[in-house]
Amino acid sequence: MNIQEFEYNADKAAALLKVLASRPRLTVLCYLADHERSVGEIAALTGMRMASVSQHLAALRAEGVVAGRRAGTTIHYRLRDPLARDLMAALERAYCQGARGGPAAIAERPAETAQG
Repeated sequence: MNIQEFEYNADKAAALLKVLASRPRLTVLCYLADHERSVGEIAALTGMRMASVSQHLAALRAEGVVAGRRAGTTIHYRLRDPLARDLMAALERAYCQGARGGPAAIAERPAETAQG
């Protein structure tokens, strides 16, 4: 790892991880991983209120993670950032069914303990 380059970009990395560190935002991104979707579609799929979906999309858009395309009065969002796409793929491999034995295997993993 090139430490100098990482230190130069650490603020960008922290901003991306901060915006992704939200269960609702990760859920929204899961639904955008393969398809463009509108706020209404995402709300229907997630059970979230449209206002909440819009707020999460605004935060993701501000960091360049998603982009929107207007079609009439509807904006269709898509996952834009290749790095965010890679991170979502890594999360899918680690935590979605079929990966490493699925959710049951994840639940059986020993909890990590903090030791000084």
